This record gives sequence, structure tokens and C-alpha cells, in this order.
Amino acid sequence: MAAAGQNLSIDPDRLWDSLMEMAKIGPGVAGGNNRQTLTDADSEGRHLFQKWCEAAGMTMGVDAIGNMFATRPGTDPDALPVYVGSHLDTQPTGGKYDGVLGVLGGLELIRTLNDLNIKTKHPICVTNWTNEEGTRFAPAMLASGVFAGVHTQDWAEDKRDAEGKRFGDELDRIGWRGTEEVGARKMHAMFELHIEQGPILEAEGKDIGVVTHGQGLSWTQVTIHGKDSHTGSTPMPMRKNAGLAMARILEKVEEIALSHAPHAVGAAGHIDVYPNSRNVIPGKVVFTVDFRSPTLSVIEDMETRLRSEGQAIADAMDMQIEFEKVGGFDPVTFDEGCVTAVRSAAERLGYSHMDIISGAGHDACWINRVAPTAMIMCPCVDGLSHNEAEEITKDWAKAGADVLLHAVIETAGVVA
Repeated sequence: MAAAGQNLSIDPDRLWDSLMEMAKIGPGVAGGNNRQTLTDADSEGRHLFQKWCEAAGMTMGVDAIGNMFATRPGTDPDALPVYVGSHLDTQPTGGKYDGVLGVLGGLELIRTLNDLNIKTKHPICVTNWTNEEGTRFAPAMLASGVFAGVHTQDWAEDKRDAEGKRFGDELDRIGWRGTEEVGARKMHAMFELHIEQGPILEAEGKDIGVVTHGQGLSWTQVTIHGKDSHTGSTPMPMRKNAGLAMARILEKVEEIALSHAPHAVGAAGHIDVYPNSRNVIPGKVVFTVDFRSPTLSVIEDMETRLRSEGQAIADAMDMQIEFEKVGGFDPVTFDEGCVTAVRSAAERLGYSHMDIISGAGHDACWINRVAPTAMIMCPCVDGLSHNEAEEITKDWAKAGADVLLHAVIETAGVVA
């Protein structure tokens, strides 16, 4: 990168102030945020982001599913934009940085270029993707998935929240349905800055995670049918305890994931027990097994073993069992050129760094299907995320945004 030197850096105080200002919108009950997608708080956060972008000289575009694109022009009108960004929506008990750091780090990048009057050949576009979290309208990364052609727009708009409210109707209600065709924009590249949401970088004492891959994910919903009966008067040998069958299968889930150590993981986070009464043996359970790995063959093996070993347990206990794959995506290998730009930027700037695999899904995982893409991660305290106690330091935020700045301007091309 010829025109911009190692001393080129974002303003850490300005970035931090922006993060704290955004955190005032949709405050949580314990210091974090509850700014779920397509709520009034989401709309307020969007308006603030738009105000800041326009003050920085960018033009705002919005597509028909609510994705926001703030563009700083380049010197070449025919050059495709370099995109940066993440999401502004949060979990119901979310932190102040998950997603938001990537959006506002992108805004800070633009402000820094403006301060120094640095021009780039390619335009730079800061993006806020709609409904990354998927907590109100499942699945996660919904709007970036539509953009990348993974989901249809109609399918996404028909998703409903726990109150039966429809995604498309709520998008209209808060006034953030744009006129652009979803997915019509073409990209030169995309970079997403994000907190790690895990403990590895902090434990290793590294400033920057160079994300080379994203784990693939498989969600299998398992339903076991036993027999409801009284816990006190049903003899042990005569019970059909669906809860016990589930427990035995979850032991197998642990064994299966550990057999593919160190990168595979597995657990069940969603569990429903019926009738869920203190003195009734469960006659039915429904739970979802979440397997993840950066290797597709490993995911396929874990899925196969769950079904075969789960079926064997149910047969031995004389119960019926059903398996339904309810979600998932293949592992992601991020673009080698973009990954190299991130790694090189960290090295030039003197930040300690390591290659890392993202354990969570991100919008970049879908965008990687349609454009060269990479991710940058910074540590978070104790690896805690999706929690109001989520925390990072100003220095970590600065390091991540600095690497983002240098990787982006290298890719966008500095014009003397």
C-alpha cells in the first residue's frame, strides 16, 4: 500500500463515543441493549446511523428488505465498491458491540479518510444488514441471505415473530423498506469487523483475529415419543421416559463432537419437555441439536451418527423418534486475497494476530458467496457475547478498526 503509511489510524475516542451513543438506543435492563430487528428502537438506531453517514458526506441507499448502504464515492465511476459493515440489531439481552462495532467501525473509517482528505479509486460502502441476529425472526442472517440468493424475499418477508407479526409488515411499519432490488448491487470485496464472541484471542493475548474460515452449522430437531405417566406410581421397569431417552442422546452428542476435536462442537440449546409437570414422567420431548465444524465432511458424519445412535437408543427403550433438519449452512472459506489484506495490515501496524475460525454465523458468511470477503475479529472480555455484560476495551476496538481501515484502503486503492 503505497500512499498511506503505518501511522494512518482511526480516532479511537470518536469511535468509542459513537458506540456509546448508539448504545443509548434500545437499552437493556443490565447495561447492554435490547434493539431487536424491526422494532421502534431498531428504527431509531437506523435514523442515527443515517444522520451520521450523511454528515460524513455519504449517500444512503436502502433495499426492499431494509439493508442500508451508505456510500463514499471513488474517483473511478466504473469501479465496484468495497463494502464494510455488519448489523445494528441485537439480542433481547445483547451487548453494545456485537455487530455494532462493524457498522460504526466502517463509519469511523470514512470519517478518517475525510479528515485526511484521502481519496480511493473504488467507492467504499458502509452496510447495516437487516436481522442478522434472527432472534425475533428466524433464521439469523436473514436479509444478507436474501441478498446473496440463499433465501427468497417472499419467504423472508413471511417469517413471523412469537406474537405472529410478519417480517414484511413490520418492515413497512417502521418505514425502512427501500426501493432498491435486493441483491442487485455488485461488490468488489467486503470486509466485516466483529468481536470474537469467544475466548481464544484474549486467552492467547492477541489483538487481532484473522478469520480464515467460518464454521458450518447443522440444526437437527429431534422428537421422542414415550408415554406420560405418574412419577410416583409407575414402576421403573414399566416407564417410557422420553426425558431419559433425550439425556442418553445428549450424552452421545457430546461424544460425537469430542471425537472430532478440537474444532467440532455440539450441544442442544432448545429443549421442550411435555407435559412439563413435576409429577408426570415426560411422554414427549423436542430438542434441537446444534453441530458445528469448519469441515463439511465432519458435519455430515456428526449428522449421520446422531441419527443412527439416536435411533438405536430409542429402539432399545421402545420409543418412537423423529429427526428433522431445521437449519444449517456449509462451512465458509474466506477469500484468500481479502484474508491476506487483513493479515498484512495487522503485521504492518504491529498488532499481534493469529488465524482464527469463526464459531458463529455472520453476514459475511453469506456475502462470501457473491463477492470476495473476509472478517477481522477483536477480543471480548472472557469471550462473553449475546449477554448484556459483553465488553471490549477501547484499545481492542481501535486495533480492529485500524486493521479494517488499512485492509480496505489497500483493496479500494489510494489515489494520490
